[in-house]
Amino acid sequence: MSQTATIPTRRATGREWASLGVLTLAVVLLAIDGTVLALAVPALTADLDPTATQVLWIGDVYSFALAGLLVTMGNVADRIGRKRLLLVGSVAFGAASAAAAFSPSPEVLIAARALLGIAGATLMPSTLSLVRAIFRDPLQRTRAIAVWSAGATGGAAAGPLVGGALLEHSWWGSVFLINIPVIVVIVVAGAVLLPESKGGARTPMDLLSAVLSVVAIVPVVYAVKHLVGHGADWTVPVAAVVGLGAGWWFVRRQRRLTTPLIDLQLFRIPAFAGAVVANSLSVFALTGLLFFFSQYLQLVRGFPPLLAGAAELPATVASIAVIAVIGVLSRRVGPGRSIGLGLGVAAVGMAGLAVAEGLPTYLGIALALAVVGLGVGVSMTLATDAVVAAAPRERAGAASAISETGYELGVAMGIAVLLSLQTAFYRVRLDADAPDRVQESLASAAQVLDPASPAFARAQEAFTGGMQLASVCAAVLLAVAAVVALRVIPNRQDGPREH
Repeated sequence: MSQTATIPTRRATGREWASLGVLTLAVVLLAIDGTVLALAVPALTADLDPTATQVLWIGDVYSFALAGLLVTMGNVADRIGRKRLLLVGSVAFGAASAAAAFSPSPEVLIAARALLGIAGATLMPSTLSLVRAIFRDPLQRTRAIAVWSAGATGGAAAGPLVGGALLEHSWWGSVFLINIPVIVVIVVAGAVLLPESKGGARTPMDLLSAVLSVVAIVPVVYAVKHLVGHGADWTVPVAAVVGLGAGWWFVRRQRRLTTPLIDLQLFRIPAFAGAVVANSLSVFALTGLLFFFSQYLQLVRGFPPLLAGAAELPATVASIAVIAVIGVLSRRVGPGRSIGLGLGVAAVGMAGLAVAEGLPTYLGIALALAVVGLGVGVSMTLATDAVVAAAPRERAGAASAISETGYELGVAMGIAVLLSLQTAFYRVRLDADAPDRVQESLASAAQVLDPASPAFARAQEAFTGGMQLASVCAAVLLAVAAVVALRVIPNRQDGPREH
């Protein structure tokens, strides 16, 4: 311990802060790609004519693939080098983006989105673990993670704005094609600025554990998604049993391995376990809402794509503004109370959004979005910092992967469950004799109904009512996450910072 006691006091240089810009750009790109498609759904529906189920998979499969592979890729990064995996994954991400942009059918687009998720899984663990390796001073690391988190939350919220700007002037595939010049910047600047960093593991990675981690996650997510969206059929219990069985086998195997894929001992650290749970629940509520909120602004409020994207800016600005106060808040209030406070504020904002969606003006929506962005920005930054600070440095990649797996599971489940709930509420509120195309989704209804017709007005009312109920569900989840944070996450970092 005496040999490493001075490590946390080493201050980052200008070059290292510049490298943070590269890492943040990578996470911004991944976050934008998770939500940028939301605004393109009406145009995509008109062009490719996907079913409602295919629309869900186009939105979901990216995060499913990310969530399923993050743990494996975090361990790969620890072994082969985080910089190396980041650069290789960036090139693959660019290639998959081109494939998605020129997809000729819904099936091809779903496959391309899955490839984007696989490539993205190589990037996410590397970004956060490199932040841990580069910034040794605790205060500087908190600020660096605030910037990184602003990239994640701001990128997710900015996705619709980027998509709106592109869709004003180009076809829906441009929301993917824009990734390529950004990838070029990440690869070139990353090769120059980023240091290489590896974990301490030298034993070969257990491939069976890697397979089990995927099989444990994807079937369970599918079962929940299918149950909420389509009701119970034989696939739901089969998928659930397969996923839970694989999860049980995976956990058992990790306890026996000398170098496990997931170090289950990390979950004995309250700051780590509580932060992962709180983060997952908060991103579940936020991204699930954003996915159909963009459709609401266009199809109900009548905003063009660019204006609809700009209308979501209050959440982005508020989440970025957190950087200015996060250090003071953490020191004076404590991590646990600050995370709980942030989630509670976000819950209030989400409840306010449920009310504002039924009002005639935009002002209430803007205020509610700002409150949501502020609360989620605080909670995500400090929860991520709690995860990073609690884990030993040599397991930074694996610990980051656990955190980000929870994040991506939250994204996937948020889109799957909240959008499925919203769709179910929408269909219940429609007339019983509404045509099948109208019952598919509001985007499909816009293709077959006259926008000035009473039938389309009723469909808009049904969609808005469904959104309000889904927003209330999201608010409840954020409140639950706040309670978890207050009860579980301590007001001091209790895990090992350096080893």
